[in-house]
Amino acid sequence: MGNERFGKTHTPRMNSPIKQQLDKDFWIRSKIMMTGFRLNLSPLKEPLGFVKLVEWLTAIFAFGSCGGFSGRNIISLFCGDGRNETLNANFHYPFRLSQFPLIEGNATICNNSVTATYMVGDSASSSEFFVGIAIICFLYSMIALLVYLGYMHVYKDSDFGPIFDFLITAALVFLWLVCSSAWAKGLQNVKDATDTDGLSATLGFCKGNNITCEVTEFANLRTLNISVVFGYLNMFVWAGNAWFVYKETRWHSQKFSTQSGPARQQVPAPI
Repeated sequence: MGNERFGKTHTPRMNSPIKQQLDKDFWIRSKIMMTGFRLNLSPLKEPLGFVKLVEWLTAIFAFGSCGGFSGRNIISLFCGDGRNETLNANFHYPFRLSQFPLIEGNATICNNSVTATYMVGDSASSSEFFVGIAIICFLYSMIALLVYLGYMHVYKDSDFGPIFDFLITAALVFLWLVCSSAWAKGLQNVKDATDTDGLSATLGFCKGNNITCEVTEFANLRTLNISVVFGYLNMFVWAGNAWFVYKETRWHSQKFSTQSGPARQQVPAPI
């Protein structure tokens, strides 16, 4: 009896805390596997992903056409004694024109002694605001595309993803309107400060003394004009995308179910 008593082997039961911890670890590993990266290019064939790709491209054109600008206007000075002289008006992004000299140090121009003269105007705040919003949209579009193409199953699994995406998209629509309007006004100020009237007003000796000042060669501002166009284009593209993102939220699904609910209840009973 004693040998039988001590010869039996008993399999110890697993303590409940250990079992709970193992179950928790298994659930975490399963969740990680479920939410892992899954490459799927099909969202690019749908408006949600395709428009986001367009937003990514238009943001590149917006900040590239503005942030990379550099230009020069040539001012011809027609002196009263028949001589001609020229001045260079160089300017570039971010368009702090008051930091760009027209005349460096003391000089003699058309027999007139002049001191250091700088251009007038500062459009740095509007141009930097515009470029900043474009860069933010570029980065956000790139992250959103990564989510759409690799984590769409996670994106649609909860309400947080679509609602967060919609709120950010709606906010960027408003910011595109503000920054594009501000930059359009700032660009007009740059044009006014660098044309013949603006530079003649800055150069004091052009106001008399038989000296005529005229801008004979203008910088090509086409890329800056294009940047404004892309700014407003981005606003419309993001506004359109906001609708497709809204359709992914529970707000749209609840509205649709609320409208279709009464219709189902009005079906007459069979006689």
